[in-house]
Amino acid sequence: MNLLATVQQKAKACAADIIALRRHFHQHPELSYQEFNTAARVADELRKLGLQPRTVAVTGVVAEISGNNPGKKTIALRADMDALPIDEKNNVPYRSKNPGVMHACGHDVHTASLLGTARILTELRHSFEGTVRLIFQPGEEKNPGGASLLIREGVLQNPTPACIIGQHVFPLLPAGKAGFRPGRYMASSDEIYLTVIGRGGHGAAPELTVDPVVIAAHLIVALQQIVSRKASPKQPSVLTFGRVQANGATNIIPDRVEIAGTFRTLNETWREQALKEIETMAKGLAESMGGRCEVTLSRGYPCLINQPELTERLRQAAMQYMGRENVAELDIAMGSEDFAYYSQQIPAAFYRLGTRNEERGITAYVHTPVFDIDEDALVTGMGLMAWLAISELAQRP
Repeated sequence: MNLLATVQQKAKACAADIIALRRHFHQHPELSYQEFNTAARVADELRKLGLQPRTVAVTGVVAEISGNNPGKKTIALRADMDALPIDEKNNVPYRSKNPGVMHACGHDVHTASLLGTARILTELRHSFEGTVRLIFQPGEEKNPGGASLLIREGVLQNPTPACIIGQHVFPLLPAGKAGFRPGRYMASSDEIYLTVIGRGGHGAAPELTVDPVVIAAHLIVALQQIVSRKASPKQPSVLTFGRVQANGATNIIPDRVEIAGTFRTLNETWREQALKEIETMAKGLAESMGGRCEVTLSRGYPCLINQPELTERLRQAAMQYMGRENVAELDIAMGSEDFAYYSQQIPAAFYRLGTRNEERGITAYVHTPVFDIDEDALVTGMGLMAWLAISELAQRP
């Protein structure tokens, strides 16, 4: 049996154990930077494999698998562990036991899958040269992003990995398939908080007020011009306001209105320009209408860039592993990922794992209370990542 077939066989052999682990993580989700029990279980599983996990950034876990000639080359594999503040509505045996907390973005899948990959690579450690660094990361869902904290604590040092590879569930792609995209892939993500301040009063006497509700309404519409008229039509940009709060009443004009939203793009230069434009327009328009606007910009994750040569090598390796017909080409995505911080430091590739099964009704998108996966995807995920790691280690340093 050749090495590729051996990886496939080992992925199938440990499927039941890894599915059980995924269900455990799904039942016991923990929010960003609170993944204490998840991290402890991950560390226990790694120790069972004979590895020596260490804690990084409080709830992060890192371990290394040494093959033959471990100093020849090091690569990194990353999974995130945190859940979302969502109340699960799935009626499944492994439903979340933590009210208001749910693995609605598949991080339970990523964690279990990387543990499966670790098991395969540990059993095959004499079949490859080099070292695989396993990174189980906290806080992907919340600023400043666990990746930035791990980088600050040296997770990409001693030695610096030649590359880092990340895998993420994708409910638009059927289970058994994977998707890749070289170059620009995912958007930056910044949070925008506007406080429109006027002078409240009786709704029947608006001439005695400076109505912040009217100012806010103009602002929400006017700021869209930054996307429609300031950005090139060739430059993807999204400006969305999802929260508007005015604590008045039918006949009460409030003193202030709170607005919160997000700006996303795939170009760092335009990102900086657009944020300045948003602040300038918000303040200027509010003043022109007699009020004022306080602007707070919370910087989020940068654009995620998949290193083209690395991504193409991994795509070719994926076609070897699962067949050309099961490897898809991805479009750009306006969602964001803190994996982007790794891509700013070393060659990085972030690919998608299909989890959809229409026949079984498994079609819900991530960040919804009914998100779930076809668990056959775990067999594909752990085996594919193991094969990608082996293939990349075989490349010249």
